[in-house]
Amino acid sequence: MATSCNSFNMELPQGTLIVGKWNRKRYRIERLLGEGANGKVYLVHHGRDMFALKLGFDSIDLQSEINVLKTLSGKQHGVGTPLADVDDLYGPDGKEYPFYVMRYVRGATASAYLNRQGDEWFPLVGLNILNRLSKLHRIGWIFGDLKTENIMIADYGNAELIDFGGATEFGKSVRQFTEIYDRGYWNAGSRTADANYDLFSFGVLCLQLSEPQRLHQLTKQLLPQNRSVSDLIEMAGNSSKLKPVRNWMSAAFKGEFKNTEEAVAMWRKLLRQPEPARPTGLPGWLKGLAIISAVMLTLSFIWWMRS
Repeated sequence: MATSCNSFNMELPQGTLIVGKWNRKRYRIERLLGEGANGKVYLVHHGRDMFALKLGFDSIDLQSEINVLKTLSGKQHGVGTPLADVDDLYGPDGKEYPFYVMRYVRGATASAYLNRQGDEWFPLVGLNILNRLSKLHRIGWIFGDLKTENIMIADYGNAELIDFGGATEFGKSVRQFTEIYDRGYWNAGSRTADANYDLFSFGVLCLQLSEPQRLHQLTKQLLPQNRSVSDLIEMAGNSSKLKPVRNWMSAAFKGEFKNTEEAVAMWRKLLRQPEPARPTGLPGWLKGLAIISAVMLTLSFIWWMRS
């Protein structure tokens, strides 16, 4: 029996069967993966294979996202998550609701991965995320809605961007964003898409991964007109975990990078630096950095070139 949802209170419990109106493909719901402003993403089974299915609330909004995915996953670019299916289903009100199906990316969120593997993986995870952004930026697009929930980390710190709802061409207004990662929220610049928009978000991501409580408290205590880049730079400078990257983060928050390649090169130097003499209280993610850096960087580079 096929079940569906309405646009206001969508509930697709485990075992729900979705049958596409046009392509007639059948997907069985396994569990909810996440949700956003324009839809929910479910883990689904199609035969023996697993996919991620995004069901949208608005046809025009989701179709726009589908068009972006088609552009980015085409043969010319190949940087987006390939689409496996695009279709509609009928809701209980008789209206049609759109959905699309894409490859399921196995892994964990950046925060969950670092909690499990340890902070020493932070430099490599960061490098792999920046490399992913660089591939997008080289073809004139930004990711836009960069946050922990939209990044999956697999074995050896390999990173994959998911949910391209915020992907935007350079020069256009950012399509979708999360306030705390948005430079406009911090009075640090416009919401016009450029490489530094993503790099700013990445800087906030580093704070979110390393100093989540302090960042949350800062957003609660500041009035909108008082938010500024200096608050973020000060937090990064005072963080023992982020001390090795505080100069990088300052440049990202100020929009000083000429391009993403420059940002990647500066970050990559972290993996080349020998481990310094470690006094008490030095951040844990420096432990063993000199040992794993060469091996992990090589594996990361090979995986990135093949992807």
